[in-house]
Amino acid sequence: MAPRTRKYDDARIRAAVTAQFGHVGRAVRELRPEQLERPSGLGDWTVADLAAHVAWIADSLAAGLARPPAAVPELTATEWPFATASLAGKISEAAREALTGAPLPELYERAAAAMAEALAANPGGRVLQLWIGDMTLADFLVTRTVELVVHTDDLNRAAGLDIPIERQALAACTRLLADSLALKAPGGSVEVRIPPFAVVQCIEGPRHTRGTPPNVVESDPLTWIRLATGRTAWAEALDAALVRAGGERADLSALLPLMS
Repeated sequence: MAPRTRKYDDARIRAAVTAQFGHVGRAVRELRPEQLERPSGLGDWTVADLAAHVAWIADSLAAGLARPPAAVPELTATEWPFATASLAGKISEAAREALTGAPLPELYERAAAAMAEALAANPGGRVLQLWIGDMTLADFLVTRTVELVVHTDDLNRAAGLDIPIERQALAACTRLLADSLALKAPGGSVEVRIPPFAVVQCIEGPRHTRGTPPNVVESDPLTWIRLATGRTAWAEALDAALVRAGGERADLSALLPLMS
C-alpha cells in the first residue's frame, strides 16, 4: 500500500523547526551543572549528551544541505520512522564525534547559524543524500519536528524544565506519527483520534462508514507521541487514563512503538 500523502506548508514547517530549536537553545544555555549531569532516560545519555544531540540535529541538517543533491527521493516523511531504528547507533556516534569539545552555548549558536543559512539557500524540493534514504528537504524538515518535539519533551522531564513546544511543530509531529501508524497497519476497522491534530483509520477488518465507529482510540498529542516513540507503554497509558480505547479491536499494543 502506498504511503499516505499529507500536504504540509513548507514555510510553516521551516518556521516551526527554527523556533523549536531556538526554544531548546535558550533553555540549554541556562542549565546548571547538576541538571546537565542528570540521566536523560535515554540509555546512558546524560542531559548534557541529549542537549548536544539536539544541537547536532540542526548542525547535521546544514551539513546535509552542503552535500551535492541526490537525483530522486527514496523515502517519504511517513516512511521515515521505520528507517531510523537500524541507524540509531551510527547517528549517536556521529553526533558525539561532531560535537565533542565545544561548550553547549557555542554548539547551539553555531548550529542555529548554519541551519538558518542552509535553509535560506535551498528550496523544499531539494533532495538530500541521507543514511536512511534520500529525502526532499520539505519531507525531511517534517521529520525534524518529530526529533525536536520528542527531545524537547525528553529534556523537560529529565531536567525539570518547561521548554515550550511550538504548536505547528507539535501538529506536524502528531500527524506524521499518526500517518505512519496507518501505513504500518493499513485498514479501516479502528479510528485513532489525536485531537485537535489528527484522525486516522488503521488495522484490517470491517470498515466503518457511518455513525460512531465501533473501535476508537483517543489520546492527547503528547501522550500519542510518547506512545509512538516508546517513552510510554500502552498498558501504562491505559492505566493512567491517558488513552481511551473502546472496541474489541482497539488495542494498539502490538503496533507500538513505531520508533524508539
